[in-house]
Amino acid sequence: MTEIKQNNKSMLQRFMPLIIFTLLVVLLGVGLTLNPRLIPSPLIGKPVPVFELPLLNKEGVFSSEDFKGQITLLNVWASWCYACRQEHEVVKQLARSGLNVIGFNYKDKKEDAQLWLRQLGNPYQLVMADEDGRAAMDWGVYGAPETFLIDQQGIIRHKVIGPVSDQQNYDELIAAIKKISGSNL
Repeated sequence: MTEIKQNNKSMLQRFMPLIIFTLLVVLLGVGLTLNPRLIPSPLIGKPVPVFELPLLNKEGVFSSEDFKGQITLLNVWASWCYACRQEHEVVKQLARSGLNVIGFNYKDKKEDAQLWLRQLGNPYQLVMADEDGRAAMDWGVYGAPETFLIDQQGIIRHKVIGPVSDQQNYDELIAAIKKISGSNL
């Protein structure tokens, strides 16, 4: 009887790496089927994080208190970000529509960001500079581009992960803007 138990234990030890490998492959397979854009933000429905960042193109700072009073689109971008370049025309269109659009320059060199805005146009009322990315962590930013819709009370109402030029992202953002503003943007 002990010989059978010993053989079973030996077989289990022999197949353990295969079992572990199979479990990892299954978990990886499930993870690859998930859409990273569908990750819900824990900040939706909550006030913007408390922060204060320097402005990119002029003296001064921008803080969480500056969001109160109007609907604001906070666009996280960087000069090194290809998708940010893709969405830039849509961001300019949203700014021309009268929406208050604030830029959040993420992990970028000041000179590179300023050159990028000169070349592509600056749709932002103001641009904050988060060179080390620490403030972005409080916002739950995974990378650029990301866009937040903030209501008049400074509450985050919607988050877009990825470019707003993506049709689904754009449609969802416009619907959220209409919902909180009551306008036909």
